[in-house]
Amino acid sequence: MRRAGLGDGAAAGSYGYTNSGYSVYEEENDRLTESLRTKVSAIKSLSIEIGTEVKNQNKILSEMENDFDSTGGLLGATMGRLRTLSRGSQTKLLCYMMLFSLFVFFVIYWIIKLR
Repeated sequence: MRRAGLGDGAAAGSYGYTNSGYSVYEEENDRLTESLRTKVSAIKSLSIEIGTEVKNQNKILSEMENDFDSTGGLLGATMGRLRTLSRGSQTKLLCYMMLFSLFVFFVIYWIIKLR
């Protein structure tokens, strides 16, 4: 019975000390919890914004890939026609096209030079 009395007395005596220390720790935990909650909320909103930006960038990249594919196909077809033109007996026509291109280039160069 004596033991129970010491236990009760020790528990009752330390209860006030534990209670006041508990409230200090509880307030600090509440403050830290709120700080952590704010930081987690900021990180969450930032990650959502990053995800949205990544989706937009992927969409733009997909569109660019389609544009480059179509341009590559067009350029390939044009190069094929030029090869066919150069292999054929139409070398005279090819020569005229080259001379015309050089003439246009020099006219544009001359116009730019006069400015």
